[in-house]
Amino acid sequence: MNQFRPRTDLPTHQISNQPEPLGEIALFADPALRGAVESAYARLRRLYAPTQAAQLHEQIAHMEAFGKTIGRQDVRDLGRQADENPPKLHTFNGQGQRIDEVEFHPAYHQLMKLGLENGVSSRAWTHQSGGHIAHGTLLGMMSWADGGVCCPMSMTYAVTAVLKNEPWADKQWTPLVTSADYDERVLPTTQKTTATMGMAMTEKQGGSDLRTNTTIADAIDDDTVQLRGHKWFCSAPMCDAFLTLAQEETGASGETGLSCFLVPRWRPDGTRNAMEIQRLKDKIGDRSNASSEIEYRGAWARRIGAPGRGIATIITMAHHTRYDCISGSAAAMRKAVIMAVNHVRQRKAFQKKLIDQPLMRGVLADLIVESEAALALAMRVGASFDAAPLDAHEAALSRVLTPIAKYWVCKRQTSVITEALECFGGIGFVEETGMGRLYRSAPLNGIWEGSGNIMALDIERAMGNDAANAAFTTEITRIGDEIPVLEGLVDWLKQAAGENQRLFAERAALVFCADALPAGPVRDAFITLRLMAPSHLWGANADKVDCDTLIARAVDWL
Repeated sequence: MNQFRPRTDLPTHQISNQPEPLGEIALFADPALRGAVESAYARLRRLYAPTQAAQLHEQIAHMEAFGKTIGRQDVRDLGRQADENPPKLHTFNGQGQRIDEVEFHPAYHQLMKLGLENGVSSRAWTHQSGGHIAHGTLLGMMSWADGGVCCPMSMTYAVTAVLKNEPWADKQWTPLVTSADYDERVLPTTQKTTATMGMAMTEKQGGSDLRTNTTIADAIDDDTVQLRGHKWFCSAPMCDAFLTLAQEETGASGETGLSCFLVPRWRPDGTRNAMEIQRLKDKIGDRSNASSEIEYRGAWARRIGAPGRGIATIITMAHHTRYDCISGSAAAMRKAVIMAVNHVRQRKAFQKKLIDQPLMRGVLADLIVESEAALALAMRVGASFDAAPLDAHEAALSRVLTPIAKYWVCKRQTSVITEALECFGGIGFVEETGMGRLYRSAPLNGIWEGSGNIMALDIERAMGNDAANAAFTTEITRIGDEIPVLEGLVDWLKQAAGENQRLFAERAALVFCADALPAGPVRDAFITLRLMAPSHLWGANADKVDCDTLIARAVDWL
């Protein structure tokens, strides 16, 4: 939208006291984001050889450049265009032939191209020194333009972890999905040099209870099948291939089990696969991304993983998409807070700038602390992903830390964005501010890849694993030793596993947030506001923390 020299002197009044929206910003200049990344990289340096550690500087340079690109006003406006012009489903062409294609606004394709060419989905696999931290950072910055396009990028990133464990899929598909390129054309992958991946797991009768899936896999040969059944949620249905779950015979006596399959949009003979899009979901938010209901009508598919071990196979994928839920939510929180800060530093009320009013300063400081803690925890999770191949402790810790962080950060997102919207006053409820998009999408990550109760149960399941339990206990013991004020909470966590899953998740997240934040005023404020003097509402106890320092960290880089 063109903002060049609008008229301010109108026939009935002169426009004043109206804040300008965020201009050109370099997203990686935010001290909260950069500090979270640098702290996470510091955890890796002890594990890396000098050559690996040196490659972290390349990652930083790439993130800086990408942050400047996404921080441009014209790029961020592409997200508005994509959201305001949602995708359209074309099940048939003009001749009545079945095509099952989704048409997107050009802005969607521009953002997809920008993100994929800059390695949002591939960099973790092609630049492995600190690559998962880089991925989470790139994805978070991408969401400043639009969260909808992040969905196929996230799925492509996460599915790659599964492809790499299957020799035929690794050879055939990994080079395509890790290519830093974008090809929107609906063609067989034999005619493309790049691909994106989606997933179709959920069914009407089961939701998160995947074992109730009824889709059937009829064998063609040892590992190829024809699928028949329905899927209630299939996001980004224009991807080149999908992971899905279906029941198949797993033994000579006819018993069945849930297996994982890769379903390409095109059959090996070059014809369209029988994966039919029934409709697109009319969603609360995230409208630029197509989420659909599909049916398999004899769709060709090839198994990934062992027969009957489908859920075990996709756990790897889910682990990675949960990381993206965390990093995406942390980025959305930070975006909402920065937008609110930008507004109130320009808006006057009662003879002062709003940012100088004591109550507003308290609210801002509280929100800033929460957004910084979320970013720090997200990057701490990313560090566990990068460290896992080199450190058994980090690999085991990641298994329990990821659902803990997802539980906490994704739930906090909704509350933070609501309060940030309120900082605008009435104009925050108007679409032009961009707060409406953030508000409508805020609950999504709390649901995607497991709602709060599913996460709480997954934490309990992880704590039942000896290695994960030992890693968790070792880590919180270290935190209690290094941050003595947390010692009582650490002792409670050591005794309370399995007693109250949601309370355990919340308190564990608070401990890991405090540890992820570097020692200093932000950590001190977090401990004060979340543990020593907690309040049910934002800003109530902010007089107990250093508001000036906290607010400066959100303002000075703009």
